[in-house]
Amino acid sequence: MKKQSVKKSASKPARESSSELQLEGVRHSLAHLLAAAVRELYPGSMNAIGPAVENGFYQDFEMSKTISDADLPKIEAKMRELLPRWTKWTKKIVTLREVKKEFGWNKYKIELAEEFAREKKTLTFFTCGGFIDLCKGGHDLPPAEIDPHGFKLEKIAGAYWRGDEKKKMLTRIYGLAFNSKKELEECVARLEEARKRDHRKLGADLDLFVFSDIVGKGLPLLTPKGTVIRKELEKFVYETETKWGYQHVITPPLAKVELYQKSGHYPYYKNTMYPVMQVDNDQLILRPMTCPHHFMLYKSKPRSYRELPMRIAEIASQFRYEKSGELTGLMRVRMFCLADAHIVVPAEKAKDEIKRVLDLIDYANKVFGLEKGVDYRYRLSLGDRKDSKKYYKDDKAWEKAEGVLRSVLKEMKAPFFEAEGEAAFYGPKIDVQMKKVSGQEETAFTVQYDFVMPKRFELVYTDEQGKEQQPIVIHRSSIGCFERTMAFLIERYAGAFPLWLAPVQVAILPVGEKFAAYAEKVAEAMREKNIRVELRDANETLGKRIRTADMEKIPYVLVVGEKEEGTNTVSIRHYKKGQVGEMKIEKLAEEIEKEYKEKSL
Repeated sequence: MKKQSVKKSASKPARESSSELQLEGVRHSLAHLLAAAVRELYPGSMNAIGPAVENGFYQDFEMSKTISDADLPKIEAKMRELLPRWTKWTKKIVTLREVKKEFGWNKYKIELAEEFAREKKTLTFFTCGGFIDLCKGGHDLPPAEIDPHGFKLEKIAGAYWRGDEKKKMLTRIYGLAFNSKKELEECVARLEEARKRDHRKLGADLDLFVFSDIVGKGLPLLTPKGTVIRKELEKFVYETETKWGYQHVITPPLAKVELYQKSGHYPYYKNTMYPVMQVDNDQLILRPMTCPHHFMLYKSKPRSYRELPMRIAEIASQFRYEKSGELTGLMRVRMFCLADAHIVVPAEKAKDEIKRVLDLIDYANKVFGLEKGVDYRYRLSLGDRKDSKKYYKDDKAWEKAEGVLRSVLKEMKAPFFEAEGEAAFYGPKIDVQMKKVSGQEETAFTVQYDFVMPKRFELVYTDEQGKEQQPIVIHRSSIGCFERTMAFLIERYAGAFPLWLAPVQVAILPVGEKFAAYAEKVAEAMREKNIRVELRDANETLGKRIRTADMEKIPYVLVVGEKEEGTNTVSIRHYKKGQVGEMKIEKLAEEIEKEYKEKSL
């Protein structure tokens, strides 16, 4: 799942506007300006690469001196000092020999230049304000038009050269850049809010999950509270998908390598799979996906057109080797559990089935309070006909599959844009692009049109005339992987979950020890309705217990004392509504039960 930039929603293929292209040019120029500033402040530092990215730019360096975030204001000031001299870019086509002469001191530029030369790409120097850099281009905007108040250096991070953990760790400096100071300030405010809502921070504060070095990187351990959220999500998926006609199965989390060689996954995903295990005479591997398992279930007996579409679903653990530098809390892990499904359907009915899948996704997102076109949209990921190494070679099948997905999105008036070269090797897909609190867009999960696997696994069904036909397969998820979904929801709700997901739904606080028996009576009434309740009669002041419950974002806090015991009521404090008043125990229990069943937000 790759991080994607946010573009405006469209019902047709997205095209970058002139203002977007201009902003990208600003960001690209600022990446070079950053390199110039660093090299002037820290002689001997080598700049490697520095692209424009979402919200700004970055530049990677091998620094001659260790720096920290505290040094960013000084570097930023130097950039502003240099900017007035940066009036115009000049371009020069050069030879590899010229690159080596100019950048003999910078091994990173030499490595890039040699690679470009092998690929027979044109080598170019771009110069501005006396600063020369090896660059592919994209500098149509004069740097003089850059708003000196529209950029800000954000943070420093580590980054392996070329993303390879076996290579040197470089210093990456991130910057934010916009066309105006106002836009920059709005972005800074969004990022600050995102930091407050960071699921890693809230996960620790609310005791939802932990990591252990001795267990391993990228392998989260869910606490009892985090497990409640996970189980509620699993229950929601199972009950919802069953109602929508899915048949849930259970398959093993490992298989023979032969299975993935047959599917074609092995050469494509080999570097992200875990090592092969020799067991007896078999070579086994932890599964990175479930589709081959489901295909073998389908093939376990002859199938008729009457059984199709067959919707095979599984809440399935899967394993992918993610580089340690890319692991991020629950967002990117090495073992994840996916709400997975594979739909075997006749090709002529694929369109209707894909519409049904998107309806299910919209329904699930609505339960979470997500609005289509605002909180999420779709990306139509297309294949590259020229890249036969990455994509299965069948131009006619690609055209048909992409046409089906595009027409579905248009007919459903779904907000989407198109992206070339992002398809799976076996067919195009619709990516569900979720917007985070920061405004950043992430691929949450996908809907894939597969015309390759049915051929490789010889999936067939008998039609009305008794003839064998080959179906197509739709790979899909309803809410994505549970870990990533939990991360999204923690940040969206800022840890204040709706009642149905809240680990503790009700906290009962007796004002003193002599009301402990009545508090237990209230707790029992809640438990009878399957409400998750905690009785907190610790030897602490009532005020402190209320503040603790508030920090834990518990939806209902019930205070009981002499008055409440005498009237068989509770005094209600709601996390979002504040002090609500008093209510009879039985009535409140019924209302909370109703709120839970309706999954009210």
